[in-house]
Amino acid sequence: MTQAANQAANQAANQERSTFRACFAVAEFRVLFGSQLLLVLGDTVKMLAFSVLVYARTGSPGLAALAYMIGFLPQVAGGMLLLSLADRWRPRALMVAGDLLRVVTCLVLGIGGLGDLPIGVMLALVFAAGVPAPLFSAARAAVLPDVLAGDAYVLGRAVFTTTSAGAQVAGLAVGGGLLVVTGPHGALLITAALSLGSAALTRWGLRDRPARSPRPTRSTRQARSTRHARSTRDTGAVRTTLRVNRALLADRAVRGLLLAGWLPPMLSVGAEAVYVPYLTGEGSAWGAGVVLAAAAAGMGVGEFAVGRFAAPATRERLTLPLALLLGAPLLGFAARPGVAGAAALAFLAAAGLAYNLGLQRRFLDTVPEAARGQAFGLQTSGLMTAQALGAAAVGAVAELVPAHLAIALSGCGVIAVVLALRGDLRGDLRRDLRGDLRGDPRGGRSGRVSPPYGPGGGGEDARPSPAEPAA
Repeated sequence: MTQAANQAANQAANQERSTFRACFAVAEFRVLFGSQLLLVLGDTVKMLAFSVLVYARTGSPGLAALAYMIGFLPQVAGGMLLLSLADRWRPRALMVAGDLLRVVTCLVLGIGGLGDLPIGVMLALVFAAGVPAPLFSAARAAVLPDVLAGDAYVLGRAVFTTTSAGAQVAGLAVGGGLLVVTGPHGALLITAALSLGSAALTRWGLRDRPARSPRPTRSTRQARSTRHARSTRDTGAVRTTLRVNRALLADRAVRGLLLAGWLPPMLSVGAEAVYVPYLTGEGSAWGAGVVLAAAAAGMGVGEFAVGRFAAPATRERLTLPLALLLGAPLLGFAARPGVAGAAALAFLAAAGLAYNLGLQRRFLDTVPEAARGQAFGLQTSGLMTAQALGAAAVGAVAELVPAHLAIALSGCGVIAVVLALRGDLRGDLRRDLRGDLRGDPRGGRSGRVSPPYGPGGGGEDARPSPAEPAA
C-alpha cells in the first residue's frame, strides 16, 4: 500500500465515530482508567492529609497552604528538564515507578509524621517527589493512543478529564472522612495502599511496550559518521529534553496547538481563583463551594455531551465557539450576580473546556511519534504552569479593582486570546508534520531540515512513521 493510501486510510479511521462503550470494551483502557482513578484519589487525599498534618504540627496557615501545593511547584522543572525520558524508557516501567515513588513518599510522611521528622524534611521530600511527576504522567498519556485508535482516543481523553475532576471532588470528600476516622497519619498510609494498588494494576494489566526513542547503544554511537558526532555526545536527559522542547516550540503548528490549549484555560481558571474572595466579599462565603462545584459539573457535562453526541468532524468545528464560551459567560459577573447566578455562569464557562476535544486528535497527528511522550508532558506541564500564572494574574487584578470586575476582565481576556488563536483553533494550519520532518513536499514546507527529536538528534536512531513502512 502506498504512503498516500495509508494516509487516506488513517484519516478515514480518525473520522469514524466511536463510543464510550467501545473505549471501555478495551481491556487495557480499563486498566488505565482504574489506575488513573486510584492515582487521582490518592493524590487528592495525600495533599489534604499532609496539609492537615503540617498545620497540626506547626499551627501555621501559611505552611499548611504550602504543604497543600508544594508537590505542584517542582513539576515545572521536571517538565523542562526530564521529559525526554518519557520516550527513552519503557512506559509501563515508568508508570509503575511513579506509583512506587508515591508509596514510599506517603509511608515516610505517615510514619515519620508520628515521630520527630522535621517539617522541613517532609516538605523537601514532597518537593523532590514532585520533580519527576510530569515524566510519569507523560508516559501514561503517551500510552493511550497505543490503546485506543482514532476517535476512541479522543473519547478516552474525555473520560480521563471527567474522571479526574470527579475523583478530585470525591478525594476531598473521602479525605475529609478519613481525617475524622484515622487522622492524617492513617489517611497517608491509606493513600500509600491506593498507590500500591495502582502499581499492581498497571504492572499486571498493561502490555510491556518498548521505548519510543531508545537510548543509543555503544555500537550505534561508534558506527555514526563524523557529522553526527556532536549530536551523539549530546544525549543526556536534560540536554535532550531542552533540545526537543525547543524543536517542538519552534514548529509553528505544534506551538499553535500548545498555545491554543494553554492560554484560554489560563485566564478562565484564573477567574475561578477569584470566586472565593468575590463571594466572601458579598457575604456568601458558603456559596464559593457551590460555585466551584458548579464549575466542576459544567466541565464534566461539557466533556460528556461533546464527546458523546458530536461526531469527530463536528467536534473540530465546535472548537472555536466552545473556546469563546470559556470567556463569554464570565462577562456576566460585571452585573455582580448572587450565588445562583454566579453558579450558572461558572457552569456555562467551564462547559467550554470541551473545546479541547477538538484539539486532541490534531495534536496527536502533528507531533512525531518518537517525541510523543515528551510532547504530551510538555502540553500538561505547560497547562499547569499557565493556570498557576493565570490565577496569580487575575488575583493581582482583583487587588486593583473589585473582584467581580476582575472576573469579567478575565472573560474579556479569554475572548481576546481565542480570537488571536482562531487559526490554530480552527485547524487552518493542519498538515502532516511527520511528512514535513522527512522533507516531504507534501508535508507543508519542502526541504526543511529535520529537528532533533530523537535522543541523538536524528540519524540512525530515528523511527519511521507508522504510516510509512520501515525500509
